[in-house]
Amino acid sequence: MNRTIDRLKLIFLGLFAILSAGALVYHVFWVWPGQKCEAAGDWWDWRSRTCARPVLISDITGRPIVDKASREAAKADAAKRETAPAPKPVPAAKN
Repeated sequence: MNRTIDRLKLIFLGLFAILSAGALVYHVFWVWPGQKCEAAGDWWDWRSRTCARPVLISDITGRPIVDKASREAAKADAAKRETAPAPKPVPAAKN
């Protein structure tokens, strides 16, 4: 029986170490970069781990914005994004 307890002790210790390492890897490669990206006002894609800057549809399609008010709003928003400081990160919800 003593061998069984020692074996179980090692199994649980190894399982704990593997799960702890997995949680650390998850945070280092997905959670922390995502929080940093979103704090800068960009978009985070967790599948490809890509931090992307939002782009106006008119910039992609090449079509001009014909409504003068919409064009001015888009220009103001683009200028605001370039000069505005990064927003403060929102603390994660506690369970």
